[in-house]
Amino acid sequence: MTDSTVPSKLIKEKNIGIATLLAFAMIPMSGFATDIYIPSLPGMTAALGISNSQAQLTLSLFLISYGVSQLFIGGLLDSYGRYKISLFSILIFCLSCVIIANTHSIYVIYAMRIVHGITIAAMVVAKRAFFVDLFSGERLKHYLSLFTIIWSTGPIVAPFIGGYLEVSFGWESNFYFLAIIAAMLFVMEAAFSGETLKHPTPFHLTNITRIYTHMLQTESFVLGILMLGLGYSMVMVYNMSGPFIIEHHFNFSPVVTGYCSLLLGFAWLVGGFAGKALINRPFNRKITTNVVLQLLYAVIMLLTLQRLHTLPVILLFAFLIHVSAGFTHNNYFTYCLSKFPKNAAIAGGLTGGLCNVIVSFLSYVMTATIPASDGGNLGVSYLVLILASILVMWRVNVISKKVEM
Repeated sequence: MTDSTVPSKLIKEKNIGIATLLAFAMIPMSGFATDIYIPSLPGMTAALGISNSQAQLTLSLFLISYGVSQLFIGGLLDSYGRYKISLFSILIFCLSCVIIANTHSIYVIYAMRIVHGITIAAMVVAKRAFFVDLFSGERLKHYLSLFTIIWSTGPIVAPFIGGYLEVSFGWESNFYFLAIIAAMLFVMEAAFSGETLKHPTPFHLTNITRIYTHMLQTESFVLGILMLGLGYSMVMVYNMSGPFIIEHHFNFSPVVTGYCSLLLGFAWLVGGFAGKALINRPFNRKITTNVVLQLLYAVIMLLTLQRLHTLPVILLFAFLIHVSAGFTHNNYFTYCLSKFPKNAAIAGGLTGGLCNVIVSFLSYVMTATIPASDGGNLGVSYLVLILASILVMWRVNVISKKVEM
């Protein structure tokens, strides 16, 4: 083992409590970076003189870089530690937010959103591994099941704040807000946190590749990631379509967009709580039932919108579908992160990375092929993703029956 793999500042026992709170505070940062400027997407298109698809691409580029970075960052975190990489990433994220707020070049914004994805990936994967480093057994399972719930505070609060910031100060204020939050986290992290990796794994590309290969050959793990991607794609399709439906089709303000996102963020939170409450119920049965309910919601949504195309109807069925998506995500996220405890950062990075690559691809393709014109198109997008989820769950059940035999 080289000196570069030896952590320098181990976390102090007395600081574990506050460091745990800071770790939980950092989990929603990916949601904040994604969702706070959703109400500003129509405003950005006007201010920057760009198309809807160009504005939506800022979301997709973030998700792609966030996902791809997680595929590789886990190996670095398992070898060089969590603390310094995470701390440096917070600082870079803060500076890149300031750059976005002071430019009107869409290409600079694209570049900085890619930087956002890389730095947020390092921060979030490091904090996921933080819990696996310090806790085990039922306590670890409890903390992991809280991830979806804690993360959902971002999609709940961020668009609500972003709507008011957009109306009061313009789209740039969203990124100043993110910079302030990041600066506060940087100061707190530097003062109270520290390294949790006591036994680093030497960075040998061959060994790390072998670990990745083993994980990717575990079909139940890969199918779990696919279910995560399909579930969150339902949320992201709304995030990319909803502002244009609300502000262009129904002619409401960005504040209304923020309130709608607040409601649907709460739906994700409800799904997370339901997943945690039923965590000990038979796994495949509860997920299959949940996906079938989603299918029912989507079909009724499309039938209802043919006769009554109103925003409350869209929100009602989107709420039910997002509750179910949050339920699936809570269960499968806990499952995937606890699958390989000896390689926590790699497993966490691979889970989050592949999930976000899937989400970025599916959400962009869906919004490109089924434009954000009305609630009917949103319902069709939901239906396609739900049917894909049903196919995946069919395969999961087939594998489970083989294992039982």
